[in-house]
Amino acid sequence: MKNIAKKIYLTLIFLLLYAPIATLIVLSFNNTKTRSKWGGFTGKWYLSLFHNQDIMNALYTTLIIALLSALIATVLGTAAAIGMQAMKSKIRTFLLGITNIPMLNADIVTGISLMLLFIAWRFTLGFSTILLAHITFNIPYVILSVLPKLKQTNKNIYEAALDLGASPVYAFYKVVFPDILPGVFSGFLLAFTMSLDDFVITHFTKGPGIDTLSTKIYSEVRKGIKPEMYALSTILFLTVLLLLILVNFTPDTQKEDKKKSRKITHIHKISSLIFKKAVPALMVIVITAGGIFYHSRNQMSTQNQVIVYNWGEYLDPDAVSMFEKETGIDVVYEEYETNEIMYPKVQSGAIAYDVVCPSDYMVQRMIENDLLAEINYNNIPNLEYIGDIYMEQSKQFDPENKYSIPYLWGTVGILYNKSMVDEPVDSWGILWDEKYEDNILMQDSVRDAFGVALKYLGYSLNSTDLDELEAAKKLLIAQKPLVQAYVIDQVRDKMIGNEAALGVIYSGEALYCQMENPDLEYVIPKEGSNLWIDSWVIPENARHKENAEKFINFLCRPDIAKMNFDYITYSIPNTAGRELIEDESVRNSTIAFPDPSQLTNCETFQFLGDENDTLYNQLWREVKSQ
Repeated sequence: MKNIAKKIYLTLIFLLLYAPIATLIVLSFNNTKTRSKWGGFTGKWYLSLFHNQDIMNALYTTLIIALLSALIATVLGTAAAIGMQAMKSKIRTFLLGITNIPMLNADIVTGISLMLLFIAWRFTLGFSTILLAHITFNIPYVILSVLPKLKQTNKNIYEAALDLGASPVYAFYKVVFPDILPGVFSGFLLAFTMSLDDFVITHFTKGPGIDTLSTKIYSEVRKGIKPEMYALSTILFLTVLLLLILVNFTPDTQKEDKKKSRKITHIHKISSLIFKKAVPALMVIVITAGGIFYHSRNQMSTQNQVIVYNWGEYLDPDAVSMFEKETGIDVVYEEYETNEIMYPKVQSGAIAYDVVCPSDYMVQRMIENDLLAEINYNNIPNLEYIGDIYMEQSKQFDPENKYSIPYLWGTVGILYNKSMVDEPVDSWGILWDEKYEDNILMQDSVRDAFGVALKYLGYSLNSTDLDELEAAKKLLIAQKPLVQAYVIDQVRDKMIGNEAALGVIYSGEALYCQMENPDLEYVIPKEGSNLWIDSWVIPENARHKENAEKFINFLCRPDIAKMNFDYITYSIPNTAGRELIEDESVRNSTIAFPDPSQLTNCETFQFLGDENDTLYNQLWREVKSQ
């Protein structure tokens, strides 16, 4: 019984460890983009992975930065360790304490500090700043690895070599370096691993168009992971597993070293050659070749480019490729998840974006803070295809239509599963019904969450009245035990997979969900909701303003607007583009293009001032902390 219990316990441990990995591997062969539905077996995501330039660029960038930063940090760290070892004990202890600070500091403190330093020195955030940051935090790990080995070296042998006529450099490489080589190699491996695994510091020091695997995976998780990421993770897991198997089968040469009289067999020589020379050389060649390939694919003119900052999954990649082919302008593309993440990056001026796509209230905030440049409409003739009603609606946040051009629009409503909800849904009140406990999904967004509560209470979603906001906060706190999760784009998979009965969702997401799961229905509650417009703007510090206007003009073209609608299913303000939609049921969908009567009580978010913005965020933190 004891042995059986041990086996059961061991099985459970392995199940807990490897069940998530097994699930990931299975999903990499799932013939659908959603993890909630099995669409049959396929290997297309593996083919798509190697054609996905964003992911491959992130992989190559990760490997190149890890290799370069580890090499440079190893050289600098080894030199520093040698210098510190030659110092007096007190000074050495003091310097060692200083070099240990980056290891003891929280990564977020190091990341923000380096970011502020780069901004102060007028560095453009990008590949070079990530590399400098990684070198900085890797050096202490090298010093920590090399110093113990230096303490073990015999100074007398080094001095004897000098007495025999050897130069200091020759004596170092022939006497000292062989003794400290294990420490140097350990420092290199540790630096390489730390760089490969870093996320926080990279997140704060990276610029547009530059992603490592960690930052890429983070952005994918925030907006919904692409199947290609499952394929990549599977390949990485299998590669590590293979390396571990090979390492464990590597012949043990330590015993042979002890018995020098025994000849090393032919098999051992071959194994030593493969594992100690061929494999490392192959890794360097692959990384270098990948780096050259990556660099050649991403080498851009400093003038003929446009730097775009957009929501995740908010533009058809084929449209970007078409623009580059037609105009010869390179597009540097970066994504964000919320307006609140986008705004401080634009405000800081650390990165000069050329085109940004904020929501209505954020456009107003950027105008009031002088962050936007006026658009030259002479360079955007395709503006004629944008419906007058949307330009008029935009005046709520851009009074003279001088700074923004509508891109996509929609509403916020309730998506519900008809097989799980057996009553009419026409009010926000159902989100407080206790019978749907743990079956409700709320948006993880301060304005959207408070907008729901304020409208349900009969107030404006732009309210600044403290009593009304307190009432909304209490309502959200009362609702919290019923909420399964606060989500953003993840609401799609959960609703498609029947994991929740009700979810607050954007209309474009609702349309996609309904296509995947016919049991889902979308409604704009009778109390009213948010009618939102996301618009293209050009920041004041944009360096390629004319290219930005060409990019916006291209996206206003009817066929491109229709292409984007097909890709992301969000409503387009392009009236000519809407006419190109082939499917009549979609073209006349009340989800994508609601009747004006459905929008009677709807409002557009407005920027309420920094003071009220702080108040909203404070109240939201109180809700989330309960």
